[in-house]
Amino acid sequence: MQSHVPVPAHGIGVPPRAPGPDAVTGPGRPERSTRHGRRPLRFPRRTPGPAAPALLLAAALWVYSLPRIGFREMGEYGLLDRLPPAYYLSLLVLTAGFVLSLRRAGTAPWWPAAHCAALLFALKAPPAILYDAVRYPWASKHDAVVETLLANGELRPGAALSGNMSAYDQWPGFFTLNAGLVRAFGVQSSSSYANWAPVVLGLLMMPVLVLVYRTFCDDWRLIWTAVWIFQLANWVGQDYFSPQGLAYLLHLTVLAVVLRHFVRPGSAGRLRDRAFLDPAAAAVPQPTGRVQRAVCVVILAPLIAAVNATHQLTPVMLCVCLAALSLTRRYRNYGLLVVAALLMLTWDLTMGRPLFVETLSTLRQSIGELTQNSRAGYAGRLTGPGPELAGEANVLMVLTVAALAGVAVVLRRRLTLSALPLLLVSVAPVPLFAVNDYGGEMLFRVYLFALPGAAFFAAAALVPPAAGARRGGRATTLWRRGAAFALPTALLALLTGFLPSYYGKEEMFYTPPEETALVTRTLDDAPDGSLILATSGSFPQALHRYDRLEHWFFAEQELPENERMLRDPARYLAAGIPPGAKAYVLLTHTQDVYAAGEGLLPAGGFQVLRTRLSASPLFRTVESHPYGVVLEYRPAAAPSSRSVR
Repeated sequence: MQSHVPVPAHGIGVPPRAPGPDAVTGPGRPERSTRHGRRPLRFPRRTPGPAAPALLLAAALWVYSLPRIGFREMGEYGLLDRLPPAYYLSLLVLTAGFVLSLRRAGTAPWWPAAHCAALLFALKAPPAILYDAVRYPWASKHDAVVETLLANGELRPGAALSGNMSAYDQWPGFFTLNAGLVRAFGVQSSSSYANWAPVVLGLLMMPVLVLVYRTFCDDWRLIWTAVWIFQLANWVGQDYFSPQGLAYLLHLTVLAVVLRHFVRPGSAGRLRDRAFLDPAAAAVPQPTGRVQRAVCVVILAPLIAAVNATHQLTPVMLCVCLAALSLTRRYRNYGLLVVAALLMLTWDLTMGRPLFVETLSTLRQSIGELTQNSRAGYAGRLTGPGPELAGEANVLMVLTVAALAGVAVVLRRRLTLSALPLLLVSVAPVPLFAVNDYGGEMLFRVYLFALPGAAFFAAAALVPPAAGARRGGRATTLWRRGAAFALPTALLALLTGFLPSYYGKEEMFYTPPEETALVTRTLDDAPDGSLILATSGSFPQALHRYDRLEHWFFAEQELPENERMLRDPARYLAAGIPPGAKAYVLLTHTQDVYAAGEGLLPAGGFQVLRTRLSASPLFRTVESHPYGVVLEYRPAAAPSSRSVR
């Protein structure tokens, strides 16, 4: 392969030497020798080019648009029709600047890196800057666990806590970390920085992704395009303030170390021969001996243990990925797989034993139920313009990334052979559909864990070999010419799909402070042991004081059962309240939006529920506002005793 920058002479009057077998070359980067004694190669000083003005213009437009985002007046389309034209224009300019920066990715990779960081900030920072409440109402339960840990100084993994909160006490790694951060930062609670989690985790993810992609690819254009596609395709919303977000970062970090430092001797074969490799492919990393791999296992063990202490599903995904890697001669390291499996089982049988045993008891009903396990949420049916558009965009995004990745697997077979371990890691989580539905979340989790590899191969379909590559022909020439149109078109299409996927249901995700205050006040006043009833747990502060209260989210079930409940909701709920229990019903605006958007209740069902419960002699209205109502269960009270304050 020809180099973009000539190798400097060894000395005065000495002609340049042809690169030997140890040379590291690749498209978009200069050839350099790894022999000792060679002077480091210096790149010529160049002007920033058109990418810098585009980046500055995009930043100016984004800053201008920020105060003009009407997040308080969101309607059926979430933020989509509340984002000003300047915001959309900033994303278009940023995309154009990124495409321009790829022209010099080999000599100035920091320009596409800066654009990738800017894209992450542009897409996910607005809620962190603007919102006066925690984005995703269900994220407030994570703050509740941190508060409980700080208040009590301990968690109770063996206690049976309602609202599915026992799992958090059994996997406390994320909450222990944030309890320390709250004390270190001197803030009142973790909610003060929770909305910044997608940005922080995304920035930490970038170097890990680059490390993974650099293991298989020498073309910086392809690497940064893969990072860009990963960010656009990561609409799942699992990078918020949650154990999954942290565990996912740790999971990818473990895989990055394995892919670079666990290559078995003599397993590379032709993959070390530059003449055989795809022009963009990197040679297989240098092999490591048994002692070196054993040391790496010792180093990775605490990281794997941290994954097990943080999240219940991610260790399973990690073991599945390590098992898939063991199918190749390159990474057949059963020792690491055994250590990961033993750490997982040790945690599951000790700290996580209650939920682990409960999950095992349900596997008989869920194994093989592919249709049920691949559903999204409880009802699996989005309703309303915004949620329906988001659902359609989700499907199109998955199909687009999968189609692009499939094209690369077929057309770039030599690159696929080099990056086969990454392909296996991406495909490995898919069979988990046959095991469990993970509370309606398995669809999203499988997509999330398959995304790093899918983004890499999707980028490989859009970024052809560099013009200086030796191999090529008419087809390659046409591919290069077509990529000038296909790359920006595909990136704009993914950007178009990301926005409704991520912000189309935003009305569910933002809650006004008045609603939060109402819920907090009600739960603070409720006596210990009281039962709190709500349609779902997706409202702010839903699990505040979760260790002292009981919860029943009565609409988190199939739609036909909820339709039956709506015929006489007062008697339906009264039948489920234990005799003598102090019970309160909390119905808020956020629950209304969530129940309608996720298809838990039929159209107008929430208003029917609120009206009939408020009129029932079994319930007394404690507080009533446009953003929520609080009802107290009073089975012996007369209708005239109801009051509003």
